Amino acid sequence: MRPRNSRSFWARESELRTPGTDESVFVAPPAATPIALSFDDNRLASQLFGQYGQNLALIERRLGVVATSRGNHVTIAGTREACEQARRVLESLYERLKRGDELVQGDVDGTIRLALSQGSLFDFDPASACGSFEEINLRKRRVRARTPAQDAYLRALKRHALVFSTGPAGTGKTWLAVAHAIQLFERKEIDRIILSRPAVEAGERLGFLPGDMREKVDPYLRPIFDALYDLMDARIVERALQTGEIEIAPLAFMRGRTLANAAVILDEAQNTTAMQMKMMLTRLGENSRMVVNGDPSQIDLPPGQTSGLAQAVRLLEGIEGIAHVTFTSADVVRHELVARIVDAYDKDTARQRQRPE
Repeated sequence: MRPRNSRSFWARESELRTPGTDESVFVAPPAATPIALSFDDNRLASQLFGQYGQNLALIERRLGVVATSRGNHVTIAGTREACEQARRVLESLYERLKRGDELVQGDVDGTIRLALSQGSLFDFDPASACGSFEEINLRKRRVRARTPAQDAYLRALKRHALVFSTGPAGTGKTWLAVAHAIQLFERKEIDRIILSRPAVEAGERLGFLPGDMREKVDPYLRPIFDALYDLMDARIVERALQTGEIEIAPLAFMRGRTLANAAVILDEAQNTTAMQMKMMLTRLGENSRMVVNGDPSQIDLPPGQTSGLAQAVRLLEGIEGIAHVTFTSADVVRHELVARIVDAYDKDTARQRQRPE
């Protein structure tokens, strides 16, 4: 008989059975291998563990380990591989704190994903690992990719004049695009930032909106404004809006323009029609960059209307100078529930497609 408190488990007989007999195979899990870590700075160790140990709790949930902290020491218990991954995560995050970076829960989650993707196949150097993802250094703060897809996105933004990014909400498409545009603006590589998006409500009719042009489109561009104020000083943003260095350009009024020496961001592009997308893409002028973002699963166009984003991605695939980065629920950097919600909806959509007509 198995001991009552044993952590071992029995495999299903249909899957694991001794050849030629009816005997089930008893499988024991890998033995727990505790690891003890110490950090030389008590203040940084406190930030590393998080308020009330929330960062350690996230590592426990995601990696299946048990982390016990005391002062600047932490003990990790679990399987050998999980403990090694947890050690990599903590040491990488500690190196970032030593560099003076801020640490939020999204950074912890991104580092965990990196550790999971790398496995334990390579030698690990925390000093080099903390800088393995692309970074954008702005005057106000440093922005760093948190997932492999975000890293590929930043690399594409640096190397291509036109970049499409598609994927679910919360993957950082807009935020990173704004950060890249601000970096170009601060380096004087461009003269202005142009923000645009289709004015399509998400299943509602808001009716007439009072105010001038900026006030009318402000509700639609609020996510981009939030990113601007998060990444730039508020006084600089307000002054740039007044001087036209940051321009709000509704998609309906873009026809006939040539956007030169500018960083152009077209957000919520899944709600553009095919004609609108063609018109917008052909506005690209000399020494300009354009980023087109959208979530193909949240199209608010009338039934039967083709999304300009889906068509453009299909038609322009493989053209030199154009990149396309696809995000998935694994790249969601908002609340961890968002990734599960996206997965649930994606699975339901897949089931509906498989049903016979």
